[in-house]
Amino acid sequence: MSNVLLECHAIVKVFPGVRALDGVGLRLTEGSIHALLGENGAGKSTLIKVLTGVHTPNGGRLTWCGGEVHLRSPQEATRTGIGVVHQERNLIPGFSVAENITLQSPPSHRGLIDRAAMTAPALRCLGELGLDLDPDQPVRELSVAQQQLVEIAKALYTESRVLLLDEPTASLSPQEAERLFEVVRRLKARGTCVVFVSHKLEEVFAICDTVTVLRDGRSVLESSPLADHTHDDVVGLMVGRAHSATEMRPREVDTSAAPVLSFDDVSTAAGHRDISLDVRPGEIVGLYGLVGAGRSELVKAMLGLDRVTGGEIRVHGEPVRITSPRQALHRFGIGYLTENRKEEGVFLEQPIARNITVTVWKRLAKAFGFVSAREEQAVAHDLVERLGIRISGLGQNAGELSGGNQQKVSLAKWLAADTRLLIVDEPTVGVDVRTKHAFHELIWELARDGLPILLISSDLAEMITLADRVAVMADHRIRGEVDNDRDYERMSGRIIRIIHDRATPAVRPRAVEA
Repeated sequence: MSNVLLECHAIVKVFPGVRALDGVGLRLTEGSIHALLGENGAGKSTLIKVLTGVHTPNGGRLTWCGGEVHLRSPQEATRTGIGVVHQERNLIPGFSVAENITLQSPPSHRGLIDRAAMTAPALRCLGELGLDLDPDQPVRELSVAQQQLVEIAKALYTESRVLLLDEPTASLSPQEAERLFEVVRRLKARGTCVVFVSHKLEEVFAICDTVTVLRDGRSVLESSPLADHTHDDVVGLMVGRAHSATEMRPREVDTSAAPVLSFDDVSTAAGHRDISLDVRPGEIVGLYGLVGAGRSELVKAMLGLDRVTGGEIRVHGEPVRITSPRQALHRFGIGYLTENRKEEGVFLEQPIARNITVTVWKRLAKAFGFVSAREEQAVAHDLVERLGIRISGLGQNAGELSGGNQQKVSLAKWLAADTRLLIVDEPTVGVDVRTKHAFHELIWELARDGLPILLISSDLAEMITLADRVAVMADHRIRGEVDNDRDYERMSGRIIRIIHDRATPAVRPRAVEA
């Protein structure tokens, strides 16, 4: 039996008016990969902060190798042997790889930092992970995946025996994620306990040994072998009810209707060539591909954020050259739900009501441009109710909401503007199972009401759940298109074959695969 490294005994953490953790138990053993699961707000982040010394618990106790410990700061947690890689990078971009790896305890000589002596330990840590990186290279020149692996190398340098990975694959391509999994397996083999926090259950079942599930601040499943549970078991524990794949009510798409949006042999400055695609009323058309395929870049070029260098884009049959997202909305009724909700989707320091009505201020404005607070609140209230956005009040700042509710606020502003075509880019990245399910239902209902939707997603299950047709992109071209029968095994096989058959010439998407 493996040795227990870190154990939580009935941990309680209370904030003003909120009992964030209520008797949580957790047992982490050496040489294991442990999944920590739960919806947004279940207590995962609070527990991670307790384990890394950011928060001091109000009750319960922590033991390390059998002895009670009190972690009063992140530095104490690091010295104990607990490391963490957060979803947001914690590196200094201008520093080298070696400087970042050794940052917490840099080698010194006569009281001065010895930069030359950083190279050897950095190379040792990189070597343990099988990474071939130049220790003198500035971190800002690395890819997102490489930066994440440098974070893990930092944990090796500080001799972490427990390593917490918070949503480690959220911004990685499938190939980069698999490379990360290889590193995680290597860490397991050397005796490290890796705690894997993720909303992607297919990854959890592929890599983890044991699982703890939190719900409403309590551990409803504690340090249990993952092999003893099915996917639906785990989802049911997370949301408090049995849950299977999203089942949408029947919806008809009139394939003979004139397209609302058409691309005809479009080329862009970003490198797209020969892009042809139609989106009809009430239809959800998916753009699927690996990271770097050019899906978001295509949409941004259409919205005037990059140059269209050839071909023709038509809206309701009329050729258009859109110069800005503002023109796209106010002249052509096109809304764009961006994947980067924190920087582009919502104003974090502004009230929810203002975020929702920002697209209709011109319509609401009275004399001298004055916008009535009463009308603003009425519009926002209707959409908050319609979308089920969980808020304390319309005056609450958007930055105080969970990621899923921020995404709903971002969607609400486009619905407020009576959008006639909606582009949805990675709508459920980083949100929990319940919120993802609710978002799928929202998108489906909008399409049932006749709204044409262009969906970009890297989540293949999400794409097969929602899209009526899937256009598969690779290397800034559409390599093929399939009608979606929503049989996951059959559809995923077809889509993946198209992605990996890059050597064949790009096919016209109107030649639909049967």
